[in-house]
Amino acid sequence: MSPYAPDERVLVSPRYMADAGDRVADVIGPLIHLFGWKVEHDAGNGDVGVDSPDGSVSVDFVPLHPLGRWCKVVHHEPYWKAVFSRQAPLEAVAAFTQALPQLLGDDRHAEQIPVTREPLDQIAALSGWSAEGSSFVSPDLYCRIEHTPDVDDAWKVEHVYFENDPLATFMRHTPDHLVGNFFAHLATPIAVERAFADIPLSTRYEHGGLITPVRGAAINPQVAHALAQLGRPHRR
Repeated sequence: MSPYAPDERVLVSPRYMADAGDRVADVIGPLIHLFGWKVEHDAGNGDVGVDSPDGSVSVDFVPLHPLGRWCKVVHHEPYWKAVFSRQAPLEAVAAFTQALPQLLGDDRHAEQIPVTREPLDQIAALSGWSAEGSSFVSPDLYCRIEHTPDVDDAWKVEHVYFENDPLATFMRHTPDHLVGNFFAHLATPIAVERAFADIPLSTRYEHGGLITPVRGAAINPQVAHALAQLGRPHRR
């Protein structure tokens, strides 16, 4: 029997075990409210389309996508596309989408929306990921980001529990710093908050992730979670 009620708020790590969560507004809200991107909303199916003021970038959110690929970013010239699945943590997806205005030269709110410029190997090293050829692999070997520059989907982020549905794919010409921003927010050991019911069954019952309560801790919940992480062996 689960120690948590379905609607109880918990902290989860690693982030790639947490699924998307319920804060979709973090992905597209800043584009609309801070940067004035145009938005179209289909109330019937929940689809949302957002376009940059110059029409060069679009972000489409399709919550009922049959294959679970519910967020797509398209840049028209040069052409590239990024696709995120329902299993990708929204914190990492939001880090990608919120950096798009700076890509287009709109530096408003740049202090509040930092964009990493570190190469991926440094991001990996800071988060304890290891390099395997052109890939970077999480400490528990459950998640990997692979770079194959000579194919259309040059970057692919995969998770062992979702072998047929990558967490994210990035086509050639996707700016490296945008991929890096996604990766930095995916790989960081800092826990994310979820309703317990939103966590994948594989995380709840396979013991690959760490789940701790938000309420009831004697100290700051993030600190309590970090202390609980200490001494946990990496599953390999």
